[in-house]
Amino acid sequence: MKAQDDVSRYKPLAEKDEIPQRQYTQAVDSQKATAAAIEAARASAAAAEQAVTQARARIIQAEAGVQYAETQPQQISIQRSRAQAADAETQRAAAILQQAQLNLEYATVVAPVSGIVGQRSVQPGQNVAPGQQMMTVVPLDSQNIWVTANFKETQLRKMRPGQHVKISVDTYGRKYDGHVLNIAGASGARYSLLPPENATGNYVKVVQRIPVKIIFEKGQDPEHLLRPGMSVEPRVKVQ
Repeated sequence: MKAQDDVSRYKPLAEKDEIPQRQYTQAVDSQKATAAAIEAARASAAAAEQAVTQARARIIQAEAGVQYAETQPQQISIQRSRAQAADAETQRAAAILQQAQLNLEYATVVAPVSGIVGQRSVQPGQNVAPGQQMMTVVPLDSQNIWVTANFKETQLRKMRPGQHVKISVDTYGRKYDGHVLNIAGASGARYSLLPPENATGNYVKVVQRIPVKIIFEKGQDPEHLLRPGMSVEPRVKVQ
């Protein structure tokens, strides 16, 4: 550098007093100023280099943000696909649960009416086939029990559906209330397996009996004492 060269050249001359001392001092001061300027320039260059490095880091960060923004729709699509898959899995599990509950209901055989078992044809642990009769259930509700009274045809002159009936049960010696539901459309002989036929042509008048269905009034048998097949004596109030 020029300032350093001047100092090197002026120093021996100043020692021999060939040049003014002030000129040498000015050269030294100029050298120092130049060195300080160089150091300041180097510091500025370092600061500028650091600023460039920071700017490059910000550029890299911005590029990463741009890439993330570009891939965000894809991430949203992936998350949506995962949510749809989870929803489908939930629906599949619900269908499996519903089928299991249905199979459990199939494993429980429920009688169509409430009552007691009158006759059983199977034992616990025995395999059964679809449609196989396992037992006979006798309903005990008074609404499912009725009386079939075979009245003589001469007793039906004034009998009508809805008339009040007193029903005396031989087993318990007590009376129940009921009413006439309907009168059969033919005599009991016509409903028999082998209806009587007059093959000889001889006519003998025989009083026929007509089945009359009588039902019990509600709430008269809370203990369920009535049983199918019991003998009763009904009395119909026709007037």
